Order: sequence, then C-alpha cells, then structure tokens
Amino acid sequence: MTEMKIPCKRGTFIEFRNGMINVCPVGRACSLEERKEFFEFDKVHKLREKFVLALKNKFPDLGMKYSIGGQISFDCFPIGWDKTYCLQYIEKEFDEIYFYGDKTYVDGNDYEIYNDSRVQGRTVTGPDDTISQVTADLQRLGI
Repeated sequence: MTEMKIPCKRGTFIEFRNGMINVCPVGRACSLEERKEFFEFDKVHKLREKFVLALKNKFPDLGMKYSIGGQISFDCFPIGWDKTYCLQYIEKEFDEIYFYGDKTYVDGNDYEIYNDSRVQGRTVTGPDDTISQVTADLQRLGI
C-alpha cells in the first residue's frame, strides 16, 4: 500500500471491525472532497480491484473473501461471513426476501447476497433508484 500512487493518504488505512478487516488505501481521515477525488481516481485506475487481486494471488489458501464496497475501501473476511450470513436467521420467516444493492458485481460487497437463490436481488444506482424499485416491488406485492 505504501507504494500506491494515489491523490492523497490520510489517517487509518487498516481498521479491525467485528468479523472483518477494512482496508482503505486513501485513509479513513480523508476529507469529503478527498474521498470524492479518490473514488473518481479509483474508477479510472482500479486501485482497489488490483489490490484485491494481489491479495487473492498472494494468499490463495487463507480462506478469505475480499469485497469492494462504498467509495474508498474494501473488506476482508472469512469465506461465508458475507451478507448471506443473515439469511440463515430469516429465510424460514419470509416467503420472499428482497435485497437492493449497488455493488452487485463480482468482488462487490453485495454480490453474494444478490446472487443467492433465496433472495430476489435488485441492482440500484443510488437512493432515488432504491426508493423507486422498492416502491415498485411493494406495489406489485399489493402492500
């Protein structure tokens, strides 16, 4: 990470969370403007995508999953500890389970639950699109 050429680096880069490690190449202390700048930079240079690929290649037998989420970071966690983990607790309670997420592509943090057979996944592009899709689903269900 120290060799990455990015617009700026600010504060905490590795954060230990419950059940996962969050890696933030730009740093958690970046300003809102720096966050936006990194996000746009990452769209072009795919730093997080390349970082995840390097980890997968370097540690193939670790039993870890890497998911890109949000604008500035990615998560590392044990395989099976993704968003599908919650389904074991709710799948018997509901006839249909819907999930709305923006990172539904491979290595995105919504990918596994979006593609799970127990879930009807929806890709959204932002808050307004989420409201629109939820509203349409609720109307279709007669709610």
